[in-house]
Amino acid sequence: MITQAGRERRVQDMGHGDHLCLAFADDAEQRRVVTAYLSDGLVSGERVMYFADQCAPQEVLGWLSAAGVDPGPALATGQLQVTTADESYLAAGSFDADAMVGALRQEMWDSLAAGYAGFRISGEMGWALREVPGADRLAEYETKVNAVFAGQRASAVCQYDARRFDAAGLETFDRCHPGVVQLEELYADGVLRLVPAFRAGQRSLRVVGTVDYRTTDALREALESASAWSGDVWVDMSELEFIDLAGVRALAHAADRLEAGRRLHVVDLAPLLCQVISVVGWDDIPSLSVSARGVEA
Repeated sequence: MITQAGRERRVQDMGHGDHLCLAFADDAEQRRVVTAYLSDGLVSGERVMYFADQCAPQEVLGWLSAAGVDPGPALATGQLQVTTADESYLAAGSFDADAMVGALRQEMWDSLAAGYAGFRISGEMGWALREVPGADRLAEYETKVNAVFAGQRASAVCQYDARRFDAAGLETFDRCHPGVVQLEELYADGVLRLVPAFRAGQRSLRVVGTVDYRTTDALREALESASAWSGDVWVDMSELEFIDLAGVRALAHAADRLEAGRRLHVVDLAPLLCQVISVVGWDDIPSLSVSARGVEA
């Protein structure tokens, strides 16, 4: 079974054949991923296409310029094309999943035939929330696109804004992709990694490795950052190897500091550690929810 973490790929590590989902909850994260993805493609001699929706095309071009990549020459030669969802996904006034799959396949073949090193594309998918005809086939389209890119010198990043799509929608579209873009780590060393992610469509903090005297402060700071997110806080412990009492205390204190009505959900925690929390009495904190590994929260 492939875990969600096992499906993650840093954008700079993407390769040919990848079709990844990018769920993001802030503009800076979107800009970081998109800029890296587009600029890497241009530098590598690939043909690059971008379909904007919430962002204006000129804004996307500005991201490249700010990163030191002049988009002018690539636009002039056709290596780079930045257009809108209305001129691409919805060019016919509605969304035709099969026609769009065919168009992508043709763009890929034309790019390779023109001598480009590869083909890459990224699109903002918020247009699907406008209730345009055919938008209900978006999941079907995403699944069919997998076959277009698999084994080819091509890749794609599909962008879903978690501030606009609900958790159920995010999970659905996430699962249509073979992989997801890993968000920027809040902390990483040889002992512990703290990674923002999405679990079942919910924004979460994934804890990977060991929490002990060396890394408790890092966990505490990451929990503080996660507490600034909207809604409940989800902490994914599926890849936790060890956590000491100070680390567990940091979780309890983070929950206790949340505003009324919010909860901190610690999920996929080892059963023994769930028992420790119960014995100490921290499970009595109203804002703390703890579920054992393999048990639905």
